[in-house]
Amino acid sequence: MKGRKNIGWGFLFLGVFMAIGFFLGYMHDLAPGKEQWLAQYAAGTHFEIRIAHAHGALFGIINIATGFALLKLPIPAAQARWISWLALAGLLMPLGVVLHALFGVLPVLVFLGGAAMIVATLWTSWAAFRLPPSAASTAA
Repeated sequence: MKGRKNIGWGFLFLGVFMAIGFFLGYMHDLAPGKEQWLAQYAAGTHFEIRIAHAHGALFGIINIATGFALLKLPIPAAQARWISWLALAGLLMPLGVVLHALFGVLPVLVFLGGAAMIVATLWTSWAAFRLPPSAASTAA
């Protein structure tokens, strides 16, 4: 069942990075010393956590969509396996942003995860376009 892991991890990332959004809202409106946090809006940890929040939720949604596509479309097994793993590897991008923001880790995971997600998304598109019209209509 290719795609099942993408759906599970996708929903997990969506939930975690939505929670980070609540943290950002707290820091913006309620936290003591919020003025300092707001002063870093376009730089530093604040900026990077916002980037991680947006990309973590987006990449979670992309994994959910990829998982459903792999479950429903008759994409050959070998291609589906590669697409699935590349989309999962894409989740390294928002993790890399968090690790860079909080611990100063080099942003290697950001670039590797981003590249993996781009390849997975374009490959899924290519595989879907290559399906015969009859295969796409029976998948729905």
